[in-house]
Amino acid sequence: MQPQVLKFLKWLTFFALLGLALPKYLWAQACCSGSSTLTPGRLAVHEDAAVGLMLRSTWINGSFDQQAHYASAKGNTREWDGEEDLLGTVRVLKHGQVTALVPVNESFRSVPTVSEAGGGIGDINLSGRYDFSPAGRSVWLPGIAALVGLTLPTGRAADQAHRALATDATGIGAFQVSLGLALEQTFGNLLLSLNGILTQRASRQVGGISSTLGLQFAGLLGAGYSFDNGAAVAASLAFTDEGNAQLNRQTYPLTGRRLTILGLSGSIPLGDTWRLQGGAFDDLPVTGLGRNQPAGLGFSFSVIRTWS
Repeated sequence: MQPQVLKFLKWLTFFALLGLALPKYLWAQACCSGSSTLTPGRLAVHEDAAVGLMLRSTWINGSFDQQAHYASAKGNTREWDGEEDLLGTVRVLKHGQVTALVPVNESFRSVPTVSEAGGGIGDINLSGRYDFSPAGRSVWLPGIAALVGLTLPTGRAADQAHRALATDATGIGAFQVSLGLALEQTFGNLLLSLNGILTQRASRQVGGISSTLGLQFAGLLGAGYSFDNGAAVAASLAFTDEGNAQLNRQTYPLTGRRLTILGLSGSIPLGDTWRLQGGAFDDLPVTGLGRNQPAGLGFSFSVIRTWS
C-alpha cells in the first residue's frame, strides 16, 4: 500500500474515533474551521452552501434516576443507538445561514427475556443563524449571533411505539421552537465559543391527557484550533437542563431531565470542496450531572461537500 494512502487512513481513523455528538439544538455555528469542527453543518466565511452525511453511534452504559443519581447498566441489559443525519446548509442575507437536518434513528435493546431492534425517520430539524458581528473583528467585542430552530414531530413518539422495548420510537411527538444567542471570539488560530439556547415544546395529547415537557436550557462552551493546512481540532462541554413536565397543566416534581456531555472532535480538508469531521463524546457518568436520562459513550463521523 502506498505511503500516502497509509497516511490518509491513519488520519481518517484518528478523526473517526475522536467524535463530537452534540444535541441538535446546539448546532450553532461560527466563523472558521475550528467552529465547523464543533458544528458539522457550519459554513466557513467563503462558503455559500453545504450538504453532508453524519453517522452517529452510542453505547448506553448507565442512566440517571429522578434524584440525579447515576447507576451503571446491569450486565444482562444492553442498548445501542445509531443515527444517520442528512444535512444541508445555505447562506442567506450575506450574514445568515439556514440548515435542514433529516435524521434516521435505530436502536437495539436487550433485557433478560427480550431482545429487539427497530428504527425509522426521526424529528426533522430546521435551524437558522444570523451574525450581527463577526468574531475577531474587535479585541473587546466578541462575535454575536442570533439562533433560531424549529423541530417537526416527524418521528414516532414512545407512546406510539409498537415494539415491547420501544426500539421503534424515534421522536418526542411534539413541535419544538428554539431561540438562542452565540458569543464567539478568535485569538489567532484559536476560537472560543459560548452558546445558550432555550427550547419550548408544544403540548400533546397522550391517552386523553394533555402532556407538556418543561422549558429546556442548553449551553455549549467550546474551543477550536485551526491549523495552517485547514485541519482543526476542538473540545466542548455541553449542558442541558429541562424543567418539570406538566400533565393537564399540573406540574409534577422530579420529572425534569438533565445531561452533561464532554466532546472532542477534529476535521481535515480533502481539497477545496470536501472535508471529513468526526469525534468522540461521553455523557458524563457523574451523579448530579444528569437526571431521568440514559448516559452513553459514542462517536460520530461526517462527510461534508461545500460550494463557494
